[in-house]
Amino acid sequence: MTTHKKYIKRCIQLAKNGLGTTYPNPLVGSVIVHNNKIIGEGWHHQSGKPHAEVNAIASVEDISLLKDATIYVSLEPCSHFGKTPPCSDLIIEKGIRKVVIGTIDTFAKVSGAGIQRLMNAGCDVIVGVLENECLELNKRFFTFHNKKRPYIILKWAETTDGYIAPVSTNKREPVWITNTYSRQIVHKWRAEEQAILVGSKTVIKDNPKLTIRDWTDQHHPIRIVIDRSGKIPKNSAILDQSVKTIVITSEKLKKVNSNTLIYEVVDSQENISEKICEILYKHNIQSVIIEGGSYTIQSFINKNLWDEARVFKGNATFEAGIKAPDHKGNLISEQRIMTDTLKIYQND
Repeated sequence: MTTHKKYIKRCIQLAKNGLGTTYPNPLVGSVIVHNNKIIGEGWHHQSGKPHAEVNAIASVEDISLLKDATIYVSLEPCSHFGKTPPCSDLIIEKGIRKVVIGTIDTFAKVSGAGIQRLMNAGCDVIVGVLENECLELNKRFFTFHNKKRPYIILKWAETTDGYIAPVSTNKREPVWITNTYSRQIVHKWRAEEQAILVGSKTVIKDNPKLTIRDWTDQHHPIRIVIDRSGKIPKNSAILDQSVKTIVITSEKLKKVNSNTLIYEVVDSQENISEKICEILYKHNIQSVIIEGGSYTIQSFINKNLWDEARVFKGNATFEAGIKAPDHKGNLISEQRIMTDTLKIYQND
């Protein structure tokens, strides 16, 4: 079992290379081992492109070794035809008889069918190696399919005295609490998640672009803004149509949709966080970072609709302004980033 864990751990490492590029597919890594030596490995790069098992098998130089090899995969091989053929069929076709799987895929189109197909073909299948780690790897995918909503990450920065914004100023630009290095991390996160959401007050006050500028990956997230009363100025950066944007508004303010600017109607403030989750699910959005403001973030906390909170604390003080959101998450990590502290909480 220790050997199996070593190779599934490698599968997880490989799978993480696809974070931010595989949506709506899960993250998957695979290695092929012959006589305790890795002879092939691969991961899923992008939806519509070959899956991890296909890439791993294609990387093996001597295919005659496959009949005596073991294939390791972090997630159950698929058994259905989607944009690509079933990976379970390929494993069977190549004569690989030993298969070790991190976790079953609870997605309805798979959900044990891939394992059953392998077993019916005479494969020796082991399931549940580093299962918790493999489930964590695809927390976005599983949350989306099992809870019918995206994986929700709350993010904010607060001062040492607990404020996320100062008393209002006339300037329409951000007031930075954190340092440059912390802001770069945030842009990296944006590249990893499928969408980013803010309320109208944040747009009015800061005029954010919500794109990736301080990170090399230019895979911009879908921008989502709540503007039910039409307060956002027409010249706001978020409405420039350079990136797909969803505006959550009221029926009377709904406009004609374009390819990059989509209007979705929520007419009542009641249960708005649940309604937003329904809209994001309809658009097949598996993960979202909610960056503000405090009212928007708190509305999701109050409805218990969040999975992680990533909270920066800078060394600035405001003495007055908008207080940081109040939550009761479980602290799972803490790190220093030069003058800032980053704490990550999990909603249990």
